Amino acid sequence: MPNASVPTEPGRAAVPPATRDGPPADAPQQPPWIPIRSLAARHRARIAEHLLALPERDRYLRFGYAAGDVQIQRYVDGLDFDRDEVFGVFNRKLVLIALAHLAYPRPGQPTPMPGAEFGGSVLPAARGRGYGARLFEHAMLHARNRGLDTLFIHALSENTTMLHIARRAGAKVQRDGSESEAFLKLPQDTLASRMEQWVGDGAAELDYRLKQQSRLVDDLIDVIGDVRDGLAGRAAKD
Repeated sequence: MPNASVPTEPGRAAVPPATRDGPPADAPQQPPWIPIRSLAARHRARIAEHLLALPERDRYLRFGYAAGDVQIQRYVDGLDFDRDEVFGVFNRKLVLIALAHLAYPRPGQPTPMPGAEFGGSVLPAARGRGYGARLFEHAMLHARNRGLDTLFIHALSENTTMLHIARRAGAKVQRDGSESEAFLKLPQDTLASRMEQWVGDGAAELDYRLKQQSRLVDDLIDVIGDVRDGLAGRAAKD
């Protein structure tokens, strides 16, 4: 059954198949690289802000039920950053526009997970840019480098976009009524895969720091503008 540890990417239409002349005009854009940053416990507020911004339909696909604000906050509070990985994409204003949760098996779990479990979400305004697929590729790389041989997704069968992303990556999808599971076998980690993760994580961290500095500059410019307008207004009165 769907549960809060198994989020699925909400609400996007399935990607149309490619044609002989290339992908259709309405196919999601695939940027050459996007900065996907690892998140930690200090980012809980940003994660909650992202999930609470999802429309009702997206929350339903994300959690497998119509999650309310209290349930979403409980899910965020329960994230185990020591065991699992959470990562996301920030825009220039440092808004978390895409989010993924990669859950790893728990030792001694009564029903062992078959591998690492993936789920993600993308804000409505940021869809159609390939973020969901890139988050899935990122999860594949991290799970592989953790020594796991399987990545799987538990989603509602109506979540066609998430299942399409899994199929496109080579996963086998098994449908059982209103729910589906996708299983993707992962290759063993190599020096190249570890280097790819190391370089990608470092570049994403640098991108985030640059966005932070840019935001500080923008805020400073706004403050200077406010002060200038205030002085001009006072001078006009005098």
